[in-house]
Amino acid sequence: MKNLIAELLLKLAAKEEESKELTAQVEALEIVVTAMLRKMEESQRLELNAGIEVAMRKAAEDAATSTQEDASLLQGYIQRLLTYPRY
Repeated sequence: MKNLIAELLLKLAAKEEESKELTAQVEALEIVVTAMLRKMEESQRLELNAGIEVAMRKAAEDAATSTQEDASLLQGYIQRLLTYPRY
């Protein structure tokens, strides 16, 4: 029983480390995208936003496995990133 608990704790620690790495990757990408967005003209940002909206609609139509809640969450985050890039 102790071995099982120890093994589960090791797996949990590995998952937590993976989660930290993914979080760092996402935050790094957000910083890079934000820096790029700040360099763009307003018309370019609007064009990019429109292109992303088209791609999101197409992806939602094509993906039968994604839920509406997941798509809404993703769309909201994309809009927040494009509209209010963090500094």
